[in-house]
Amino acid sequence: MTKTPYYLYSMGLLRETIEAARNAASVDDRFRVHYAMKANTEKKILEAMRDAGFGVDTVSGGEIKLALDCGFDASKIVFAGVGKSDEEIDLGILAGIGCFNAESTEEIEVISQRAALLGKRARVALRVNPEIDAHTHHYITTGLAENKFGIPMVSLERAIEMVQSDDHLELHGLHFHIGSQITTMKPYEILCERINALQEEYAQRGVTFPTINVGGGLGVDYDNPSANPIPDFREYFNTFSRGLQTVEGQEIHFELGRSLVAQCGSLITKVLYVKKGLDKKFVIVDAGFTDLIRPALYGAHHLIENLTSQSDESERYDVVGPVCESSDVFAEDVILPLTQRGDLLALRTAGAYGAVMAMQYNCRQLPGTVFE
Repeated sequence: MTKTPYYLYSMGLLRETIEAARNAASVDDRFRVHYAMKANTEKKILEAMRDAGFGVDTVSGGEIKLALDCGFDASKIVFAGVGKSDEEIDLGILAGIGCFNAESTEEIEVISQRAALLGKRARVALRVNPEIDAHTHHYITTGLAENKFGIPMVSLERAIEMVQSDDHLELHGLHFHIGSQITTMKPYEILCERINALQEEYAQRGVTFPTINVGGGLGVDYDNPSANPIPDFREYFNTFSRGLQTVEGQEIHFELGRSLVAQCGSLITKVLYVKKGLDKKFVIVDAGFTDLIRPALYGAHHLIENLTSQSDESERYDVVGPVCESSDVFAEDVILPLTQRGDLLALRTAGAYGAVMAMQYNCRQLPGTVFE
């Protein structure tokens, strides 16, 4: 038996999810899908995205290198992120990546300087904050006016002029990303309206954009993953197909991460002890927030299942990890079948932002990986 804790990935479900997304995106020939690889960087998962014909959205030089190593076409690589170093920018320019998503006028200046030093021309899209509240956790809301991400609407005109007047830059498009774990289409409908208004305004000035990148953020069902293993990609893509007005030849880019990989992964952990407190029972497992930090960091919910208990009885438990921090708690007052030492638990919907955020605090080993 594989040593716990480990991440268990269903490649069958991953392939079904990718195919559902591809089919839904085929509704509109303007659409191009990029996988946001920060969600999960397992090589087998990246190869599945590559084989599906997806591009890749990266947020570091390390991710660019990994994408290239996994065979992604450099022209399908987009580089986002608010803190691109000179070395990372040089890597992207020399590799010939498809686009830099620039997040400030200060960054535009640096990309221009690096391109000039290398004797190259860099393609730049401008990440705009459209001032839309996606009503998600404040840590993962990114589209508001005052935010470390992106360019405020009031600064967009200057940013466009900077790129257009620079011999070492090419204006490739506009980029938007309003947040993550969005479960209704209303924020996306508002985004379409904002984009349409912006495009109309700049078209009157003779400015058009080859691409419009609408980001990602489509949510998944953390409560009932077995009942809803694949998000409603059709409604998602249809929202943009109906709502976005484009000019001839313009492409619409998407950056899907969580929605593609979250449900295919579970964190498998073993029960070390069942501890009786004064009023509670604690299930102490061998996984901790070093293996899955989302509950400690965001207060995120992951459905917990006992895979091995044969009991018809159930109890209420706090499921906690072994790390020497009070925040190392996966769930409080969760109802499980009667649980005992040696049982295996699964923390579901852990394929996104699970293994990629694992760490070695307390000198703990990183979790293993199993594919089925």
